[in-house]
Amino acid sequence: MRSDVKHFICDIKDGIATVRLDRPDRKNPLTFDSYAEMRDWFRDLVYADDVDVVVFGSNGGNFSSGGDVHDIIGPLTKMNMKELLRFTRMTGDLVKAIVNCGKPVIAAVDGICVGAGAIIAMASDLRIATPEAKTAFLFTRVGLAGCDMGACAILPRIIGQTRAAELLYTGRSMSADEGERWGFFNRLTGADALEADALKLAQQIQAGPNFAHMMTKTMLAQEWAMSIEQAIEAEAQAQAICMQTGDFERAYKAFVAKERPVFEGD
Repeated sequence: MRSDVKHFICDIKDGIATVRLDRPDRKNPLTFDSYAEMRDWFRDLVYADDVDVVVFGSNGGNFSSGGDVHDIIGPLTKMNMKELLRFTRMTGDLVKAIVNCGKPVIAAVDGICVGAGAIIAMASDLRIATPEAKTAFLFTRVGLAGCDMGACAILPRIIGQTRAAELLYTGRSMSADEGERWGFFNRLTGADALEADALKLAQQIQAGPNFAHMMTKTMLAQEWAMSIEQAIEAEAQAQAICMQTGDFERAYKAFVAKERPVFEGD
């Protein structure tokens, strides 16, 4: 998997990719270039054998301030409808790429996490935050609808319809305590421990059956649009596939031998 990216930071080690935006002096805003490059990077992740888990980290005490006011918001006011739709589809494609990348994604959130930054955290599978984290879907604050990049579909599934509606209508910040109580954040940790805790969680997941993790992520996404009957059948097929993997046999042999299984992802 490529780590020589230009518009964000990427470090790959022992099956874990750590990525973060790289403009800490401006609270890590997104640009047209970083949107597009991250979209392509997450799309390519589907085919990467050297990455099992992704940690999307903070930088300089903040996660992301969303779309850059000067580099994105300003130019958008001068675009025609065709150009605007091309942009909004690109930003939505980033969310689809994260959801469909086949790898668990952990967001490690510190400080400001707003706009498209909040969307990236929302699109991740797991979220750890510091008590200082401030998360806001502030699209209405700039005259836009709250229905941006899948927010009206995904956020209610995480925190519930009425809580999501409040955040999307008002654009107010959700505190870290609220985020943990509402289920947006899996847990809170100190700023000095955030990166280590996210890496520890990533290592715990990476040591597991990674083919099965890919199947779990796939089912979590696909079953949103299925009936219960369809979901049960889809899971039956997915589990039958996993029962053909080497990891399933390794787990059985380790259990018989009263040992801890060592998974290899095949």
